[in-house]
Amino acid sequence: MGEEEDEHVDLKYTLTEYWNLIKKYKIIIGVILLLVFFLEARHILESYLFKVLVDKGTLFAAGTITKSVFVNVLLILLGVFSFIVISGFFGRWIEQHLVNVLESKLIVDLKTKYFSHLIELDYSFHTGHKTGIIISRLARGSGGVEKITDVLVYEVLSVVFSFIMVIASLIYFDFISAIIIFSIIVVFISYSYFMQGITQKANVISNFAEDKEKGDVSDIFTNVESIKYFGKENYVKKKFSEIIENTKMAFMKYVGYFRWIDSVHSLTLGIGTFLILFFPLMRFLNGEITLGTLVFIYTIYGTMIEPLYGFVYGLRNAYGALADFQSLFEYGKIKKKIEDVPNAKNLTIKQGEIEFKDVNFNYGNKKIFENLNLVIPKNKKIALVGHSGSGKTTLIKLLYRLYDINSGQILIDGEDIKNFKQQSLRGEMSIVPQECILFDDTIYNNVAFSNPSASREKVLNAIKYAHLDKAIETFPDKENTIVGERGVKLSGGEKQRVSIARAILADKEVLVLDEATSALDSETEYEIQKDLNKLMEGRTSIIIAHRLSTIMKADKIIVFKNGKIVQEGKHSQLVDELGEYRKLWKLQKEGDLEDSEAQK
Repeated sequence: MGEEEDEHVDLKYTLTEYWNLIKKYKIIIGVILLLVFFLEARHILESYLFKVLVDKGTLFAAGTITKSVFVNVLLILLGVFSFIVISGFFGRWIEQHLVNVLESKLIVDLKTKYFSHLIELDYSFHTGHKTGIIISRLARGSGGVEKITDVLVYEVLSVVFSFIMVIASLIYFDFISAIIIFSIIVVFISYSYFMQGITQKANVISNFAEDKEKGDVSDIFTNVESIKYFGKENYVKKKFSEIIENTKMAFMKYVGYFRWIDSVHSLTLGIGTFLILFFPLMRFLNGEITLGTLVFIYTIYGTMIEPLYGFVYGLRNAYGALADFQSLFEYGKIKKKIEDVPNAKNLTIKQGEIEFKDVNFNYGNKKIFENLNLVIPKNKKIALVGHSGSGKTTLIKLLYRLYDINSGQILIDGEDIKNFKQQSLRGEMSIVPQECILFDDTIYNNVAFSNPSASREKVLNAIKYAHLDKAIETFPDKENTIVGERGVKLSGGEKQRVSIARAILADKEVLVLDEATSALDSETEYEIQKDLNKLMEGRTSIIIAHRLSTIMKADKIIVFKNGKIVQEGKHSQLVDELGEYRKLWKLQKEGDLEDSEAQK
């Protein structure tokens, strides 16, 4: 399964996922809601204080109330206003602090949840999805948590509370003005909601284009060595220009919709302003409302303009955040195909006997194995040989349960591997792969990865046993040398020695050597082969090899062709038989002779 583009936000699913993140913080959310309500109520109260001031000032100017009465009113208004300012300061500080706490917790929860989910997904998922895209979506989804929480607190809840209080207070003072402002709010927000529905498709497409760009750029820099070797810098720059052009076009299409949104908003507010100026003013001139009430209406209306735009931008940001979530949350829908059975046990390999019993396996529509039977006795060295694509590496992936077989059984010490937890199964075997991919960390930590709880003495002994200590003696930081991304700072032989040291430190009963020396020169291969021979002593060892000279001492050689076992036996036996092994041996001997002649 590869990356797929879903152009619509699954609102119900996405909001449900968000709710699942925040619901355990109900107390924090409840306190934030109370603070938002209080802070928005302050603005209505401030406008009301101004109304009282104008009305009492008008009465004082007309001589209806005395100076001392008016001064007392001013003192009361000053006291209430001071309380509003001071309480607003502390309320805003506490609100901001709680929002920061909530967002930081949500981000950690989301990263933990989806990282754990992604790392647990099947091997087939990771081979079908670009790493750069996964990283992009994880990062943007984390940012989306902060964005949507800010939107809900500062641009949705605060504005909704404000609208409710504004409409309620206007109904009390002037019903017509309440109807006008309510109508403006409804038209403004309804149009915004309608347009957001149209723009969400463009937003998701824009996000997908950005993800693809990051995935492609990650792929380019991962293969920078090939680019340099083939002198394809200009070709890659041209390709990059095409990639970012696609991203730009998708982004421009998305933001282009906002010209219409902003223009219609301006028209709506223009009509609303005329109505709110005309009708209350007529009522004031007819003596139906006081000057203070008229000022209150205008003040309220003026303070509503910014929150209206804030709400719309909040709606836009909310949809943007939901689109950010969408791509990450889609991963949440992907279920593991390879599941542990209920009450699965932890595996402890005691003998190390392995059996493939009537195994059938298809990779997609391609049949790989049909009724395959193979027994690997304990403490024996079994070599698997055959042309590329004959099924050797696939057999190891089935043993590790990276894929599940269609039928049959894979047994370790007589028990089906499906009865064990996958992590314990894989943790009970050790592997030296063809290409040792290292973390961008120290040599020491890369070796210790196979057994993180091992003592420093054991790690250094493993390094010494693999003859890696001689190589790192020349490094300035010895075993604390950073190896670079994928181990780029080490030679092929040095990386393989790290891999061997890992296997030594793991110290498992079952050892897999997957073409462990095929990428090395003859001298380095000879040295490492000696290390591997020592490592295989007293273990059940499975060796995949193209170079037949490296498996001549194997207890048994299994020859594969098109997913079938066509020969098995020792080297001395198979080389004398007519068959696939003898053919492979002859081809390799002729190739070695040609190489030898060419070197002369």
